[in-house]
Amino acid sequence: MDFSRTTVLCVGDVMIDRYMLGEVRRISPEAPVPVLQLNECRTMLGGAGNVARNIAALGGKVALIGLVGTDATGEEHKGLVAGIPGIIDATVRTALRPTSCKSRVIAQRQQVIRIDEETACPALATEQNDLRAAVDAWIEMVDAVILSDYGKGVLAPEFNAYAIAQARKRGLGVFVDPKSSDFTRYAGATCITPNLKELAAAAGSLPQTEDEIAEAARKLLAIANSDAMLITRSEDGMMLVTAKGHVSVVPARALEVFDISGAGDTAIAIFALACANGQPMPEAMRIANLAAGVVVGKTFTATVSREELAHALDDELRANLETPTSMVSRQAAANLAQRWKRAGLKVGFTNGCFDVLHAGHVSLLRQARSKCDRLVVGLNSDASVKRLKGAERPLNALEDRASVLSALRFVDAIVPFHEDTPRALIEQIRPDVLIKGSDYSLDNVVGADIVQADGGSVFLADLVAERSTTGLISRIRKSA
Repeated sequence: MDFSRTTVLCVGDVMIDRYMLGEVRRISPEAPVPVLQLNECRTMLGGAGNVARNIAALGGKVALIGLVGTDATGEEHKGLVAGIPGIIDATVRTALRPTSCKSRVIAQRQQVIRIDEETACPALATEQNDLRAAVDAWIEMVDAVILSDYGKGVLAPEFNAYAIAQARKRGLGVFVDPKSSDFTRYAGATCITPNLKELAAAAGSLPQTEDEIAEAARKLLAIANSDAMLITRSEDGMMLVTAKGHVSVVPARALEVFDISGAGDTAIAIFALACANGQPMPEAMRIANLAAGVVVGKTFTATVSREELAHALDDELRANLETPTSMVSRQAAANLAQRWKRAGLKVGFTNGCFDVLHAGHVSLLRQARSKCDRLVVGLNSDASVKRLKGAERPLNALEDRASVLSALRFVDAIVPFHEDTPRALIEQIRPDVLIKGSDYSLDNVVGADIVQADGGSVFLADLVAERSTTGLISRIRKSA
C-alpha cells in the first residue's frame, strides 16, 4: 500500500527506549546481584514516538506532538526524531517535567531490570495550552489523528476532548490507544484500540469468549460515544466491534514471538494509515494484524517496513490461493507484482488454457518458476478458449481449471483474461521475465516487446514430447 501522500498527527506520551545489552557471568562480591558485562547500548523513540516510527517506516508522514523536557534526554529525543525521515518534530518543550526514559538491562536476551525516569502527573495548564496550540498548528494538514496514551500525563481529559473535537469537526478519524480504564476520557473517538487486559479493566471483568468480548466492547462504545473498537488479543488475533453491532475477527499471524513490546504501536499506526487511505475498517484490521505479526517476531521496540508488510500480504494471499477461489483480478495481480518487485523479487508470467492439466503443463510451469521468484499465470476465460479451440472446449470451466492450477507449488497467482491474447494483461503486470513453450519463436511471443523494453527477458521452455491437451482428448475419445 502506498502511504506516501498520507500525513498523520500523532499526539501522546513521548519517551526514549534504551536497551543495555550484555552478558552475566558472575555475581558481584559487593552484594548478591548479577554483574552485567555491557556490550552494547541501543536507544530509540518509544511511546507515541514509536507509533510515529511505524508510520514513517511505511512511507507516511507524521507530526509528533508530546511533552519533552529541557534536559539532556530531551536533546537526545530531539536528535532521534531528526534522524528519521518522515517524522516532523512538533513536540512541546517544558521545564516542568523530565523527558520520559525507560532503560532495560538485558542479559542473554533476558530482561534483568527496567529503570524508568519520568513523572506521570497530568499536564499543567500552561503545558496543555502549548499542546493545544501545537494541535491547532497541524490539524489542517493531516489526514488522521492518533492519541497514544501511555499514562504519563499528556492526554488529560480536557486536552483529549479538545483534540478529538478539532479533528472530528474537520472530518478526520481519531484513533486512540488507551491507557486509562475510563474510556469516557476518549469520548467521540472514531476507534479505541485496547488490548484484552485494557478492555477487561475498563469493563470491570475479564470476558472469556468472543461473544463476551464483543458485548463488553459494545457497552464501552456506548459509554464512550465512539464508532468502533479494535481489540488486540495476542495469540488470538484481533476483533473489530462497531457501535452498530458488526463484529469482525482475524486470527493471529505471528509465526514466532520474540518481543511483544511495541506491537500495539504498530497496530494502531497501520490501522489509522489504512483507514485514512480509504480502506474499510475490517480490511484495515487485517493489514494491521499482519503487521503486528511481523513486529512481534523482532526484538526491542521495532517497526515494520513496506517490504515486510508486502511479504506478509503476499504470504497471506498465497495461503488463500490454496482454495478454489484462487483467482485474482488484474489490478490485484498488478499490485502484487509491484510489491514483489519492491521487495527485490523477480516476477515471471506465462499463460495458457490449461484445460486438461498434463505432464507437459507441469513441466512448463516448473521451468517457468525456475526463472523467477514469483510466477503469475494468465488463464484464458471459457469464452476465450472456445474462440481459440472450438465450440466443444473447454472441457473444464474456468473455476475448475484455476482450482487445479492453484494446487501446484510453482504458481503464485492466477489471473483470468477474456481476450484472445494476454497482451493487455502483460502491459498491466509488467513482468521481469515472460515464459512460453519452445514451439514459439522470440519474434512471435505476444508481449515480448513490452517485457524487453522494460529490461526484462523472454524464456522458451522445453516441451515434453507428445504431450498436448488436444492429443489427450483425442486418445480419450478413441478409447471410449
